[in-house]
Amino acid sequence: MNYIFGIFIVIIILYIGITYNKLVKLNNETKEAFGTMDVYLKKRWDLIPNIVEVVKGYAKHEKETLQEIVSIRNNVSTYDTLSDEEKIKTNEQITGQITKLMALAEAYPNLKANNQFLNLQQSLSKIEDEIAQSRKYYNAVVRNYNNKVEMFPSNILAKILSFKPKSMFQASDSERNNVEVKI
Repeated sequence: MNYIFGIFIVIIILYIGITYNKLVKLNNETKEAFGTMDVYLKKRWDLIPNIVEVVKGYAKHEKETLQEIVSIRNNVSTYDTLSDEEKIKTNEQITGQITKLMALAEAYPNLKANNQFLNLQQSLSKIEDEIAQSRKYYNAVVRNYNNKVEMFPSNILAKILSFKPKSMFQASDSERNNVEVKI
């Protein structure tokens, strides 16, 4: 009887150890995935003032779009001080405005032909592709982590050890809609 009880205790301890290590591993993977995505978000963040300055000279009638982008960016003291959730929210807002900004280029042939703008647009396009790929990776890692945190029986240990589900990157409403440019 004591022998069976001892085996049962060893199995429970092994399960707790293995589950805890898995939760820590998945949590670290989500941090790494967010860190990778954050590098691309920061690149985009730093590229925005250059794009806005180039567009200003051509699209004087489009002050509202330009002001919205500058406003979003200026309302944050520094990008590095944002929490992960704030970075996600701010970048969702910026994505919607950048989409409008890039659509403006179609309406201004001179802007579309400007080499500086073309270089910035290509850089932004590359960064947007990298962001999309890193979002997919981040969401896949978060899904695995959230499954472990929310599914029985590991959810019991996760709750005891304060592992909480993480938010995924989702397309904002503005990203789901077609961009409408009015001239």
